[in-house]
Amino acid sequence: MKKIIALLLVLVSVSQLLIGCGCQKKTDAIYYLNFKPEIASVYTKIAQDYEKETGIPLRVVSAASGTYEQTLKSEIAKKDAPAIFQFNGPVGYRSWKSYCANLADTDIYKHLNDNSIAMKDDNGVWGIPYVVEGYGIIYNKAITDAYLALPNRNTTITSMDDIRSFAQFKSVVEDMSANKAALGIDGVFASTSLKPGEEWRWTTHLANVALHYEFEKNNVDITDPSQIKEVSFMYGDNFKQLFDLYINHSTTDPKLLGSKQVSDSMSEFALGKCAMVQNGNWAWSQIKDIQGNTVKENDIRMMPIFLGIEGENNQGICIGTENYLAINNKLPEEKQKAAADFLYWLYSSDTGKSYVSNDLNFISPFDTFDVADRPNDPLSKEVMTWMDKENTENIAWDFVVFPSQSFKDDFASALLQYAQGTMTWSQAKQVFIDSWKAESSK
Repeated sequence: MKKIIALLLVLVSVSQLLIGCGCQKKTDAIYYLNFKPEIASVYTKIAQDYEKETGIPLRVVSAASGTYEQTLKSEIAKKDAPAIFQFNGPVGYRSWKSYCANLADTDIYKHLNDNSIAMKDDNGVWGIPYVVEGYGIIYNKAITDAYLALPNRNTTITSMDDIRSFAQFKSVVEDMSANKAALGIDGVFASTSLKPGEEWRWTTHLANVALHYEFEKNNVDITDPSQIKEVSFMYGDNFKQLFDLYINHSTTDPKLLGSKQVSDSMSEFALGKCAMVQNGNWAWSQIKDIQGNTVKENDIRMMPIFLGIEGENNQGICIGTENYLAINNKLPEEKQKAAADFLYWLYSSDTGKSYVSNDLNFISPFDTFDVADRPNDPLSKEVMTWMDKENTENIAWDFVVFPSQSFKDDFASALLQYAQGTMTWSQAKQVFIDSWKAESSK
């Protein structure tokens, strides 16, 4: 008995020593590598509340704009690799499928409104879309209303809703530009951001509209890689028409666009220096948080991106999803489960859903959200309005099959040279075609 008591005393002493020196085991943090730097501050708050509610720490790292792929490549190789990461559409999945855990049995997958939108095959579920988004041309109704009230304008539309073609849009833009002094703006459009890493609005979003019509015209099945090894960019000149409007009627001289970032564009729009900017519903946080913002919520609208292609009179905005959540299958099972538990908490708990709708401003694809849980920001409401419109064909996000980031970088470089006058449009168009083919063959 004396020996047993002595042993117990030793064990208690060792335990107290470990506690005293802070050597007790702590719960490992869940590492989430975030794709969207514009919402990094929201994830900081989410991490704090998640740990408060569950006791489990969450570490969120946000890659800088345009650097996610290279950041992921670097981080995934580390001993402390991300438990949750994101990939971009089918092309991104092909790059990262060896790291993707099967999510078929997770609660987050089971609550998708439409399971068909998950990234899956006969063997499992490898990626889960976490937001439905939309983009188009965002405009400030206060400025367009001021334009429509001008006594000397040269257009006949009575509302921006009357614009149903590129020809109509072009005439309004050019007339607004001629009256920019009377409207108190520096240009119709915000700066066309062409700084390296900041060109995605044109290399993916704008190019998407042209490629969507090409795929539709040629009956291309974009889920079949063999059918998208080459493109002709048949509507490249239509792309050019709108791109020319952007760079020639904006707040910044075309030759200076290589220094402009998306944040510059959104600041110009928020401060009332321009009437329009091409972007998506995620941009609301960038608009409302600008110091000195003058744009009122009820003046924010979104319209389609018209390129002058047959049939566009029934066209809506661009709606879809490109980013998929994945869990790192190289980590121990307990870490994978912890990651899945966090994702379900984010999209099912009252705290998580509040962040998703009110701070991240995500239109959720999960059945854990009802109408009352929908985001209330003006741009998300615009997207949902377009989703509900009858006799309207919203443009799918076909840019998820663009062959690689290198392709986008090549086209971006060509666009900058074109804007600066050192490359012809014919040459820039050929870069698009040649780079697509080269990258698709890899």
